[in-house]
Amino acid sequence: MIGLVDCNSFYVSCERVFQPRLRGLPVGVMSNNDGCVIALSTELKAMGITMGTPAFELQHLVRQGHLHLLSSNYELYGDMSARVQAVLEEFSPGVEPYSIDEMFVRFDGFSETQLLEHARQLHHKVRQYTGIPVCVGVAPTRTLAKFANRAAKKIPAYRGVCVLKSGTAETRALLQRFELGDLWGVGRRLVERLAVLGIRTGWDLAQADPKRIRQQFSVTLERTALELRGISCIEMNDFHEPRQRIMTSRSFGKLTNNLGEIREAIRQHGQRGAEKLRGQASLARAVLVFLKTNPFRPDLPQYSPSLAVELPRPTDDSREILHAAGYALQRIYREGYQYQKGGVMLIDLIDADRQQLSLLDTPQSDAERQRSAKLMGVMDALNSRMGRGTVKFGTPSPGAAWHLRCANLTKRYTTRWEELPAVTAR
Repeated sequence: MIGLVDCNSFYVSCERVFQPRLRGLPVGVMSNNDGCVIALSTELKAMGITMGTPAFELQHLVRQGHLHLLSSNYELYGDMSARVQAVLEEFSPGVEPYSIDEMFVRFDGFSETQLLEHARQLHHKVRQYTGIPVCVGVAPTRTLAKFANRAAKKIPAYRGVCVLKSGTAETRALLQRFELGDLWGVGRRLVERLAVLGIRTGWDLAQADPKRIRQQFSVTLERTALELRGISCIEMNDFHEPRQRIMTSRSFGKLTNNLGEIREAIRQHGQRGAEKLRGQASLARAVLVFLKTNPFRPDLPQYSPSLAVELPRPTDDSREILHAAGYALQRIYREGYQYQKGGVMLIDLIDADRQQLSLLDTPQSDAERQRSAKLMGVMDALNSRMGRGTVKFGTPSPGAAWHLRCANLTKRYTTRWEELPAVTAR
């Protein structure tokens, strides 16, 4: 059996753990640069506000005290996600992260009674140890587990935990009750096309001929239909498999043509990309740097250059990556343009343990390689222990244009010593 644990209103819940005064109030979390609402509490949804609503349209409600909008605090959310995963790993050795707020959990070897009790304990312990409310759906396949999780979230009688078996009257009733679009991987366009064939519910899809579904739609939808019958045929990707390229970019807080500020942004992105590179034990052969103006400002001249620079040898050394990124930026930067975004992509990645130097690669002595590895290792260890950015190359200027607009950013309570929550006794 497979369980799906989904954190309820995750970003908002993370904020409420350290700000109990927000519980029961309409709360939204905004995107980068405080642009639009990307996470909503149940109370905010009840007001008719939807995902993607521009933040400026809600400012009058904020001023009136009817709702609270917070800047996205990804450092906090990422750490809280890791804490939720740590709790799940106490209950099962097979935890597969699906997203920052969803994780699949293996529940093998439990009887039906034990399984329900185990799922309820997990539901309780995550809330107890992290403060994050979750819903748990358990079923023989991942698709059914996702569906069970949705039922646990939508139907109060389940109290946050739903365990389904394939082919039972309960499963059939739920599949007939929920809309087809509630199923994992079935989008709006598919719903319309399936309706033409008379397939309007999850139960209809489960009973459809898989071969016909594959011929008229795709092998992916065929697998979905089989999984609804309880036949497991969707496996999660290996999350430990190294990425083939690493992109680090972000929109600037405001338009800028200041080369110094843009250089700082590229330096920050390059350092972050190098950290990710070392984290997956890879080396990069090339660095690509790009800039973008705002395409939605036709009144301004447009220019979106990019340049890839080959490194002297495959490396994960931040210094070499930053040197190449700085050279690329110098080549592509042009005066007279207002830039909105910049980024760094590390490409042509190879396994650090299986590198083969080309005859054209610049040789590096063992002593140089060891010094580089030791320096990067010390930097990563300090940043891991003391907080990201504790040790870095170059100091960014305060108030630079590339910094994000985060007018309502809360503290990073769990990853910064200076931002630990304070408790006072009265």
